[in-house]
Amino acid sequence: MDERFNKWLLTPVLTLLFVVIMYQYVSPSCTSSCTNFGEQPRAGEARPPAAPSPARRAQAPPEEWERRPQLPPPPRGPPEGMQGVSAPEDEDEEPGDPEEEEEEEEEEPDPEAPENGSLPRFVPRFNFTLKDLTRFVDFNIKGRDVIVFLHIQKTGGTTFGRHLVKNIRLEQPCSCKAGQKKCTCHRPGKKETWLFSRFSTGWSCGLHADWTELTNCVPAIMEKKDCPRNHSHTRNFYYITMLRDPVSRYLSEWKHVQRGATWKTSLHMCDGRSPTPDELPTCYPGDDWSGVSLREFMDCSYNLANNRQVRMLADLSLVGCYNLTSMNESERNAILLQSAKSNLKNMAFFGLTEFQRKTQFLFERTFNLKFISPFTQFNITRASNVEINEGARQRIEELNFLDMQLYEYARDLFQQRYHHTKQLEHQRDRQKRREERRLQREHRAHRWPKEDGAAEGTVTEDYNSQVVRW
Repeated sequence: MDERFNKWLLTPVLTLLFVVIMYQYVSPSCTSSCTNFGEQPRAGEARPPAAPSPARRAQAPPEEWERRPQLPPPPRGPPEGMQGVSAPEDEDEEPGDPEEEEEEEEEEPDPEAPENGSLPRFVPRFNFTLKDLTRFVDFNIKGRDVIVFLHIQKTGGTTFGRHLVKNIRLEQPCSCKAGQKKCTCHRPGKKETWLFSRFSTGWSCGLHADWTELTNCVPAIMEKKDCPRNHSHTRNFYYITMLRDPVSRYLSEWKHVQRGATWKTSLHMCDGRSPTPDELPTCYPGDDWSGVSLREFMDCSYNLANNRQVRMLADLSLVGCYNLTSMNESERNAILLQSAKSNLKNMAFFGLTEFQRKTQFLFERTFNLKFISPFTQFNITRASNVEINEGARQRIEELNFLDMQLYEYARDLFQQRYHHTKQLEHQRDRQKRREERRLQREHRAHRWPKEDGAAEGTVTEDYNSQVVRW
């Protein structure tokens, strides 16, 4: 009886064992999933984060949503088992390229934009032509080309001027010796300067010379410094400058004058002469204006701080220089503003103090020169530490109403040039990647037929040798 029972029990046990073995061979992928299911992490291993439930996610603050790990997106390629089938692709553009999609969908973060995103996205206000937005200068540093820096007071020009002589990567860098205010910026292999600025040639055309003075002075100065054998060659002068928010610039100049600065050695040359004391009176009786209050600074009607940026960028010859009786005030202001806008737009380059990184970017792309170290945005200045009420701010804006209009125009042009240049770079990068992919496809297409032909030749040769041997 026991023997028959054991034989009856042995048959189902062997059958079950056979089924288990066959199941493991038929579906091996199940073993890993079945093994991992319910497996506890070993000591020292981190448990994988579990996705939060909808109720718990709803209770969490919005800031926590972005910090939670996100699951990777599903692959965009064909599913398994369909890898041998390829979709038709365009000759120059491959759909679903991750690099191109990232460029089109994700914009590079602006390092100068506020983190909370309080400022709206830039919207152009002025209509500029493609020529106005495209800035690329074929600067020949080995030839006779010269960069002329128009330095307007309290616009960050000192910092930018130091970048020009100490921070540009050149074949022959400027030689700056300790204790000397000027650097020697010679062309490669020559003893001629390529930069006309405070830190290279000094104030050769006068202290803080304006556009009217520089355009009439620089060519003659450079001809004297240049070698006589080069006078027959043409020379290009590329004017550059820096602008600043008028209210901040005005307050900074007031604090500078309050500490004793005067700039009274400036020439203010126009039409071959300096202005008379009646044409350009002084605001203070003594040697300087130290300790001046903001109200006193604003009350001087002929203070050169008023609309300084427009005056220094305009062609003063168009309005009779400093003679205020040559035309009425409204006509004079309109001509000055239009002249300043035109000269600024036609300059090779201008930057904005409030946008240091973008200023660096545009300068490098304009002149095809690279800075060694990145620019730094200093948001804490003497002007930013000055606390004024709304009435004083409004008064400053009224005194600088021409500068306010010029800065609005300049900022719009600056931002449009920046975005236009960025867009051109993205297009060139995409075109370069497409060309690289096209060359890779052509290389693979030429390589595969050769390999197939070589394999067929080998098989034929082996078969013929076997026939001969047979």
